Amino acid sequence: MAQRFSLRRAFHRCRVFADTLVDVQMAKASAESAIIPESVLKKQKRAEEWALAQAKELEEAKKKRAFIRKLIVKKAEEYAGEYEKQERELIELKRQARLKGGFYVSPEPKLLFIIRIRGINAMHPRTKKILQLLRLRQIFNGVFLKVNKATLNMLHKVEPYVTYGYPNLKSVKELIYKRGYGKLNKQRIALTDNSIIEQVLGKFGIICMEDLIHEIVTVGPHFKEANNFLWPFQLKAPLGGLKKKRNHYVEGGDAGNREDYINELIRRMN
Repeated sequence: MAQRFSLRRAFHRCRVFADTLVDVQMAKASAESAIIPESVLKKQKRAEEWALAQAKELEEAKKKRAFIRKLIVKKAEEYAGEYEKQERELIELKRQARLKGGFYVSPEPKLLFIIRIRGINAMHPRTKKILQLLRLRQIFNGVFLKVNKATLNMLHKVEPYVTYGYPNLKSVKELIYKRGYGKLNKQRIALTDNSIIEQVLGKFGIICMEDLIHEIVTVGPHFKEANNFLWPFQLKAPLGGLKKKRNHYVEGGDAGNREDYINELIRRMN
Protein backbone atom coordinates (compact mmCIF):
# COMPACT_ATOMS: atom_id res chain seq x y z
CA MET A 1 0.00 0.00 0.00
CA ALA A 2 2.78 2.42 0.99
CA GLN A 3 4.72 1.54 -2.14
CA ARG A 4 1.70 2.28 -4.34
CA PHE A 5 1.20 5.65 -2.62
CA SER A 6 4.83 6.69 -3.16
CA LEU A 7 4.65 5.73 -6.86
CA ARG A 8 1.49 7.81 -7.27
CA ARG A 9 3.21 10.86 -5.70
CA ALA A 10 6.24 10.50 -7.94
CA PHE A 11 4.03 10.21 -11.02
CA HIS A 12 2.12 13.37 -9.98
CA ARG A 13 5.37 15.36 -9.56
CA CYS A 14 6.65 14.32 -12.97
CA ARG A 15 3.35 15.32 -14.57
CA VAL A 16 3.43 18.77 -12.90
CA PHE A 17 7.04 19.32 -14.02
CA ALA A 18 6.17 18.31 -17.58
CA ASP A 19 3.20 20.69 -17.67
CA THR A 20 5.39 23.55 -16.36
CA LEU A 21 8.07 22.85 -18.96
CA VAL A 22 5.47 22.86 -21.74
CA ASP A 23 4.04 26.19 -20.49
CA VAL A 24 7.53 27.78 -20.45
CA GLN A 25 8.29 26.58 -23.96
CA MET A 26 4.95 27.85 -25.25
CA ALA A 27 5.49 31.27 -23.64
CA LYS A 28 8.96 31.50 -25.14
CA ALA A 29 7.69 30.56 -28.58
CA SER A 30 4.88 33.10 -28.39
CA ALA A 31 7.35 35.84 -27.30
CA GLU A 32 9.63 35.05 -30.23
CA SER A 33 6.76 35.09 -32.65
CA ALA A 34 5.37 38.43 -31.27
CA ILE A 35 5.59 41.32 -33.76
CA ILE A 36 7.29 44.55 -32.47
CA PRO A 37 5.27 47.65 -33.46
CA GLU A 38 6.82 49.86 -36.15
CA SER A 39 6.56 52.96 -33.94
CA VAL A 40 8.71 51.28 -31.27
CA LEU A 41 11.32 50.34 -33.86
CA LYS A 42 11.41 53.93 -35.18
CA LYS A 43 11.76 55.27 -31.65
CA GLN A 44 14.66 52.91 -30.93
CA LYS A 45 16.38 53.88 -34.19
CA ARG A 46 15.89 57.60 -33.49
CA ALA A 47 17.30 57.21 -29.96
CA GLU A 48 20.37 55.43 -31.36
CA GLU A 49 20.91 58.20 -33.96
CA TRP A 50 20.61 60.90 -31.28
CA ALA A 51 23.06 59.09 -29.02
CA LEU A 52 25.59 58.85 -31.88
CA ALA A 53 25.13 62.53 -32.80
CA GLN A 54 25.56 63.61 -29.17
CA ALA A 55 28.70 61.51 -28.77
CA LYS A 56 30.10 63.05 -31.97
CA GLU A 57 29.32 66.60 -30.76
CA LEU A 58 30.98 65.93 -27.40
CA GLU A 59 34.08 64.61 -29.14
CA GLU A 60 34.25 67.65 -31.45
CA ALA A 61 33.75 70.05 -28.52
CA LYS A 62 36.54 68.31 -26.60
CA LYS A 63 38.92 68.67 -29.55
CA LYS A 64 37.93 72.33 -30.00
CA ARG A 65 38.56 73.11 -26.30
CA ALA A 66 41.98 71.46 -26.47
CA PHE A 67 42.86 73.48 -29.61
CA ILE A 68 41.68 76.76 -28.03
CA ARG A 69 43.68 76.08 -24.85
CA LYS A 70 46.86 75.62 -26.91
CA LEU A 71 46.07 78.77 -28.91
CA ILE A 72 45.51 80.82 -25.73
CA VAL A 73 48.82 79.65 -24.24
CA LYS A 74 50.62 80.53 -27.48
CA LYS A 75 49.02 83.99 -27.59
CA ALA A 76 49.87 84.66 -23.93
CA GLU A 77 53.53 83.80 -24.60
CA GLU A 78 53.59 86.09 -27.67
CA TYR A 79 52.06 88.99 -25.72
CA ALA A 80 54.49 88.48 -22.82
CA GLY A 81 57.41 88.58 -25.28
CA GLU A 82 55.99 91.73 -26.91
CA TYR A 83 55.61 93.54 -23.57
CA GLU A 84 59.12 92.55 -22.51
CA LYS A 85 60.57 93.74 -25.83
CA GLN A 86 58.84 97.13 -25.48
CA GLU A 87 60.17 97.51 -21.94
CA ARG A 88 63.73 96.70 -23.04
CA GLU A 89 63.50 99.17 -25.94
CA LEU A 90 62.30 101.91 -23.57
CA ILE A 91 65.20 101.27 -21.17
CA GLU A 92 67.68 101.32 -24.06
CA LEU A 93 66.30 104.60 -25.44
CA LYS A 94 66.52 106.24 -22.01
CA ARG A 95 70.08 104.99 -21.59
CA GLN A 96 71.16 106.34 -24.99
CA ALA A 97 69.58 109.73 -24.28
CA ARG A 98 71.35 109.93 -20.91
CA LEU A 99 74.72 109.06 -22.50
CA LYS A 100 74.25 111.90 -25.02
CA GLY A 101 73.54 114.38 -22.21
CA GLY A 102 69.82 114.68 -22.96
CA PHE A 103 66.69 112.99 -21.75
CA TYR A 104 64.13 110.72 -23.37
CA VAL A 105 60.62 112.05 -23.96
CA SER A 106 58.03 109.26 -24.00
CA PRO A 107 55.46 109.27 -26.82
CA GLU A 108 52.03 110.61 -25.98
CA PRO A 109 49.97 107.90 -24.27
CA LYS A 110 46.94 106.55 -26.09
CA LEU A 111 45.00 105.18 -23.10
CA LEU A 112 43.29 106.94 -20.19
CA PHE A 113 41.68 105.58 -17.04
CA ILE A 114 39.05 107.85 -15.48
CA ILE A 115 37.69 107.54 -11.92
CA ARG A 116 34.71 109.51 -10.63
CA ILE A 117 35.47 110.96 -7.18
CA ARG A 118 32.46 113.21 -6.45
CA GLY A 119 28.69 112.74 -6.15
CA ILE A 120 25.78 114.68 -7.71
CA ASN A 121 25.39 117.55 -5.22
CA ALA A 122 25.12 120.95 -6.98
CA MET A 123 25.95 119.40 -10.36
CA HIS A 124 25.07 121.14 -13.62
CA PRO A 125 22.79 119.07 -15.91
CA ARG A 126 25.37 119.24 -18.73
CA THR A 127 28.05 117.84 -16.43
CA LYS A 128 25.69 115.08 -15.33
CA LYS A 129 24.98 114.19 -18.96
CA ILE A 130 28.69 114.03 -19.83
CA LEU A 131 29.33 111.70 -16.86
CA GLN A 132 26.51 109.48 -18.10
CA LEU A 133 28.05 109.41 -21.58
CA LEU A 134 31.36 108.41 -19.98
CA ARG A 135 29.45 105.63 -18.11
CA LEU A 136 30.49 107.14 -14.76
CA ARG A 137 27.09 106.98 -13.04
CA GLN A 138 28.33 106.22 -9.51
CA ILE A 139 31.11 107.51 -7.28
CA PHE A 140 34.35 105.49 -7.56
CA ASN A 141 33.34 104.05 -10.95
CA GLY A 142 36.21 103.73 -13.42
CA VAL A 143 36.43 103.34 -17.20
CA PHE A 144 39.08 103.18 -19.93
CA LEU A 145 39.06 105.82 -22.67
CA LYS A 146 40.97 106.41 -25.88
CA VAL A 147 42.90 109.68 -25.96
CA ASN A 148 41.51 112.00 -28.64
CA LYS A 149 40.30 115.58 -28.94
CA ALA A 150 36.65 114.80 -28.18
CA THR A 151 37.56 112.79 -25.07
CA LEU A 152 39.86 115.52 -23.72
CA ASN A 153 37.18 118.19 -24.30
CA MET A 154 34.64 116.14 -22.37
CA LEU A 155 37.10 115.52 -19.54
CA HIS A 156 37.88 119.24 -19.35
CA LYS A 157 34.18 119.96 -18.69
CA VAL A 158 33.87 117.36 -15.88
CA GLU A 159 37.39 117.73 -14.45
CA PRO A 160 36.26 118.78 -10.92
CA TYR A 161 34.30 115.51 -10.60
CA VAL A 162 36.87 113.02 -11.90
CA THR A 163 40.54 112.13 -11.71
CA TYR A 164 42.34 110.46 -14.59
CA GLY A 165 45.73 109.44 -15.86
CA TYR A 166 47.71 106.98 -17.97
CA PRO A 167 47.48 103.37 -16.66
CA ASN A 168 50.36 100.97 -17.21
CA LEU A 169 50.17 97.28 -18.14
CA LYS A 170 50.18 96.12 -14.53
CA SER A 171 47.23 98.35 -13.62
CA VAL A 172 45.18 97.20 -16.63
CA LYS A 173 45.85 93.55 -15.84
CA GLU A 174 44.97 93.91 -12.16
CA LEU A 175 41.76 95.80 -12.93
CA ILE A 176 40.49 93.31 -15.51
CA TYR A 177 41.52 90.17 -13.63
CA LYS A 178 40.26 91.34 -10.22
CA ARG A 179 37.28 93.60 -11.00
CA GLY A 180 36.49 92.76 -14.61
CA TYR A 181 32.85 92.20 -15.55
CA GLY A 182 31.46 91.83 -19.05
CA LYS A 183 28.20 92.81 -20.70
CA LEU A 184 26.35 89.73 -21.94
CA ASN A 185 22.70 90.07 -23.03
CA LYS A 186 22.58 93.41 -21.14
CA GLN A 187 23.61 91.65 -17.93
CA ARG A 188 26.70 92.13 -15.75
CA ILE A 189 28.63 88.84 -15.89
CA ALA A 190 31.89 88.13 -14.03
CA LEU A 191 34.77 87.21 -16.35
CA THR A 192 35.36 83.78 -14.87
CA ASP A 193 35.69 81.95 -18.19
CA ASN A 194 37.24 82.72 -21.56
CA SER A 195 34.10 81.40 -23.27
CA ILE A 196 32.20 84.53 -22.10
CA ILE A 197 34.70 86.76 -23.92
CA GLU A 198 34.73 84.51 -27.00
CA GLN A 199 30.93 84.52 -27.17
CA VAL A 200 30.78 88.32 -27.46
CA LEU A 201 34.13 89.34 -28.99
CA GLY A 202 35.11 86.16 -30.85
CA LYS A 203 34.12 87.74 -34.19
CA PHE A 204 36.84 90.37 -33.60
CA GLY A 205 39.53 87.76 -32.84
CA ILE A 206 39.38 88.36 -29.06
CA ILE A 207 38.86 84.96 -27.41
CA CYS A 208 40.54 85.18 -24.00
CA MET A 209 41.56 87.51 -21.16
CA GLU A 210 45.02 88.08 -22.61
CA ASP A 211 43.50 89.15 -25.94
CA LEU A 212 41.20 91.57 -24.11
CA ILE A 213 44.06 93.06 -22.05
CA HIS A 214 46.24 93.41 -25.16
CA GLU A 215 43.46 95.17 -27.07
CA ILE A 216 42.93 97.65 -24.20
CA VAL A 217 46.63 98.32 -23.48
CA THR A 218 47.60 98.83 -27.12
CA VAL A 219 44.31 100.63 -28.01
CA GLY A 220 43.90 98.27 -30.94
CA PRO A 221 41.51 98.45 -33.89
CA HIS A 222 38.67 96.89 -31.87
CA PHE A 223 39.25 98.94 -28.71
CA LYS A 224 35.74 100.41 -28.88
CA GLU A 225 34.05 96.99 -28.93
CA ALA A 226 36.33 95.60 -26.21
CA ASN A 227 35.84 98.64 -23.97
CA ASN A 228 32.06 98.62 -24.44
CA PHE A 229 32.03 94.93 -23.51
CA LEU A 230 33.70 95.76 -20.18
CA TRP A 231 31.27 96.91 -17.50
CA PRO A 232 32.41 100.09 -15.66
CA PHE A 233 34.77 99.09 -12.85
CA GLN A 234 33.27 99.43 -9.37
CA LEU A 235 36.26 100.35 -7.22
CA LYS A 236 36.43 100.64 -3.45
CA ALA A 237 37.20 103.83 -1.51
CA PRO A 238 40.96 104.47 -1.68
CA LEU A 239 43.05 103.08 1.15
CA GLY A 240 44.15 106.07 3.23
CA GLY A 241 41.40 108.25 1.78
CA LEU A 242 41.52 111.23 -0.59
CA LYS A 243 43.26 114.53 0.21
CA LYS A 244 40.82 117.15 -1.02
CA LYS A 245 38.34 116.29 -3.77
CA ARG A 246 37.45 119.90 -4.61
CA ASN A 247 41.03 120.92 -5.45
CA HIS A 248 43.03 120.02 -8.54
CA TYR A 249 45.82 117.47 -8.24
CA VAL A 250 48.51 120.07 -8.99
CA GLU A 251 47.15 122.15 -6.08
CA GLY A 252 47.48 119.29 -3.63
CA GLY A 253 43.96 117.94 -4.22
CA ASP A 254 42.65 114.92 -6.11
CA ALA A 255 40.68 116.08 -9.16
CA GLY A 256 42.00 116.37 -12.69
CA ASN A 257 44.89 114.83 -14.58
CA ARG A 258 47.51 113.05 -12.48
CA GLU A 259 49.26 111.34 -15.45
CA ASP A 260 51.29 108.28 -14.37
CA TYR A 261 50.38 108.74 -10.69
CA ILE A 262 46.96 107.26 -11.48
CA ASN A 263 48.62 103.84 -11.08
CA GLU A 264 49.28 104.49 -7.39
CA LEU A 265 45.62 105.45 -6.88
CA ILE A 266 44.45 102.32 -8.72
CA ARG A 267 46.56 100.17 -6.33
CA ARG A 268 44.79 101.79 -3.36
CA MET A 269 41.31 101.39 -4.85
CA ASN A 270 41.57 97.93 -6.42
